[in-house]
Amino acid sequence: MSAIPGWLLRHRIVVEPYRGDSSTGPLYGPPRELRVFLDEQTRTVRSPGGEDVTSRSTAYAAPGALVPPLSRATLPGGRVTTVIQTARRDGGGLPTPDHLEIQLE
Repeated sequence: MSAIPGWLLRHRIVVEPYRGDSSTGPLYGPPRELRVFLDEQTRTVRSPGGEDVTSRSTAYAAPGALVPPLSRATLPGGRVTTVIQTARRDGGGLPTPDHLEIQLE
């Protein structure tokens, strides 16, 4: 496995992992900083529920990062957003940069 090179992970975001819902709204775990490469490009993606949603940013992180859908993320500019979905990108032993793709609202 060839992980995405650390020198590409130029941005830092803060992720509060989604833990579920309560009677007062969503529950989040403690915030943690994550090194990513951030691409702020608008595109349409499919949510885990099957709806088409507009993603304004995509973050690329190391393959071992744990970022559940619906987590809250704070981007470098201060914008607070929600994780739509994540996708593990694994080349299966090919010399590709394995990583976690994080779609953000």
